[in-house]
Amino acid sequence: MDTVLIHPPLSIGKDFIPAEYLPAGEDEYYLRNIQCGKPLGQWRHLRADEVERLVKNNNTAACWDDILVTDQFEPGLIKNTEFFGLVRVGRLRPVVLQHHDLRLPAGITNSFIVACDIGDDVAIHNVRYLAHYLIGDRCMLVNIGEMHTTDHAKFGNGILKDGEPESVRVWLDLMNESGARRVMPFDGMIAADAYLWAKYRDDRTLQTALKEITQRSFDSRRGYYGSIGAQCVIKNCGILKDVKIGSHCYIKGANKLKNLTINSSEAEPSQIGEGVELVNGIIGFGCHIFYGCKAVRFVLGNNSNLKYGARLINSFLGDNSTISCCEVLNNLIFPGHEQHHNNSFLIASVVLGQSNMAAGATVGSNHNSRANDNEVQAGRGFWPGLCTSIKHSSRFASFTLLAKGDYPAELDIPLPFSLLNNNVAKDQLEVMPAYWWRHNMFALARNAWKYLSRDKRITKIQNIEFDALAPDTVEEIFRARELLEIWTGKAHLRHSAGSADGKSQEELARLGRDLLTGPQDRMNRLVVTGENLERSSRPAVILKPHSGYQAYGEMLHYYAVKNLIAYFQAHPEAKLASMVDDLRGARERNWVNLGGQLMPQAEVDRLRADIGAGRLRSWEDIHRRYDQLWQEYPRQKQRHALATLCDLLAVRELTQDVWAAALNKATEIQQYICDQVYLSRKKDFDNPFRRATFRNMEEMAAAIGKVEDNSFVQQVRKETDEFKQTVAEIARRG
Repeated sequence: MDTVLIHPPLSIGKDFIPAEYLPAGEDEYYLRNIQCGKPLGQWRHLRADEVERLVKNNNTAACWDDILVTDQFEPGLIKNTEFFGLVRVGRLRPVVLQHHDLRLPAGITNSFIVACDIGDDVAIHNVRYLAHYLIGDRCMLVNIGEMHTTDHAKFGNGILKDGEPESVRVWLDLMNESGARRVMPFDGMIAADAYLWAKYRDDRTLQTALKEITQRSFDSRRGYYGSIGAQCVIKNCGILKDVKIGSHCYIKGANKLKNLTINSSEAEPSQIGEGVELVNGIIGFGCHIFYGCKAVRFVLGNNSNLKYGARLINSFLGDNSTISCCEVLNNLIFPGHEQHHNNSFLIASVVLGQSNMAAGATVGSNHNSRANDNEVQAGRGFWPGLCTSIKHSSRFASFTLLAKGDYPAELDIPLPFSLLNNNVAKDQLEVMPAYWWRHNMFALARNAWKYLSRDKRITKIQNIEFDALAPDTVEEIFRARELLEIWTGKAHLRHSAGSADGKSQEELARLGRDLLTGPQDRMNRLVVTGENLERSSRPAVILKPHSGYQAYGEMLHYYAVKNLIAYFQAHPEAKLASMVDDLRGARERNWVNLGGQLMPQAEVDRLRADIGAGRLRSWEDIHRRYDQLWQEYPRQKQRHALATLCDLLAVRELTQDVWAAALNKATEIQQYICDQVYLSRKKDFDNPFRRATFRNMEEMAAAIGKVEDNSFVQQVRKETDEFKQTVAEIARRG
């Protein structure tokens, strides 16, 4: 079989669309003319004197009649260039374009151009092969090896063009290496879309509908050209093939870019740097990819970054995320993910956002089955510490911190905000509930502020809940308290030589609740162990269960009152009775984190049903439903907060006295937060080993400042004063 074919001498730039895919009465340029977006009458044929000047400047054309220009055309700016097919050149004047320190004259030199539309005042120099592209105004293209588009270009979308077999479709194998959760990528895909598609595999109707919606969201006709938006700069690159690039994009030194959509705009420009190789992907607005990164079959959310040799394969990386140096395979990662270390490894996982991977963390590298079909599911705020290794399949509640260790077996940790430790000396797993609330309030309180401040997106399609205390984590806390009650009840019976046999869960919980809400010294000699936390026979010891249980209660109380205060602030005329009437209802216990947006499970089920039934027929329809639910979310959260407070206080109705006491306690908790933010940060300054590198305290203060001057400490103190004032005003409403 010949791999290099021979064609007639004038065939370059002709018959871009195969004849069998060309509609009757149309020529091969009909889609190109639609794409260009400019009146076709602006171009004219070259005059004889212009052709003469072009020839004198060592330019050639297969047919000069195929070269069209505008009335503002300076032929002297085109030199040493070969033209094939229909080439249309916009305004060309003797001006100089500048981007940063790069200055280039407008014009076309030392290039090979096939069937392209070239915008106004464009600089194209040393582009060895440029074919079937629409180049926007004031673009700079210099030192490019190969830049062309095929007739079946899909620009990273997982669709098929007319006549293509299913086998060539591009899929993303998310959450699972076996392909059991594969999805079709598309321009505009957000984490909510990917999770909806990948998670609910048992919903066959939904799966069929999403595939059909994605396929019909894009034109299957062959013959679309690649496009470069206005004021893009592309320099010193190897290969660009089937790439669609938005305006104001800056690409320098990339090795290979193939089958991509790169979203970029003046407000949110994207950048791609040296040594980068990207294949089969969608890149969001305001993204940065630099220094030898490799990505294959991927979606990169808005305002996200790949740096310093990162490898991203078969993965979705949500908005506002950064991966440096690491290897990330077969993952669905929600917004707000940070991973900065060369030897960290993340595979076959769904991570629900606001996460951080430390150096040496190896998540999901060890399979405990005979096939590569295992998964890790980690809630919001997941943080595996230095040199942590965990096995498939494991599940973690929100804001779980893993201490350094090689965890020998699968894990299922339902206690949120916990510290997990593999105690090798005692051969036991240890879990400290509510660790963040008790020992690192600075980091926990700073969490929402940090992610809000890093959210530089202007294009905000994915809705995101940033607050650590939200309905999803609150329901995890309720479940964790129930488990602690049962486990404590069993521990008491073991300690007193009794037996849990024949005891109902309610009886055990009642016994444990009595201990956990009583004096702490009653539990000093109890060893509380968790159940089904690890796939092993060794004990899983709950550290400080009494204080963890109390902390969970404070977190529930603070969440509830804070959101009810938000209700009063949104309704200046409201009083306690009207608020209770407005928000009355049972507590919604099942919440779904859909790509960063929280919604009741019932709403997700309704969404799935409407997609399957054809009531939502496009991704735009689905995204509008997300936005509608996001508008309803504050009220849903406030209703959930009222029910949370009533359940926590074991009251059916909020009376004036109960509400007044709840406000007073919330004020005390806010002061506790303020104090703990300061004290947890102060630990860093009091550390004698940290002080050891400084000559004296004056040098330390000059180098890193003082804890009292920390901007976040000051911010929390201000917020605490404002909280107290707000509580006093609401208390007066009655």
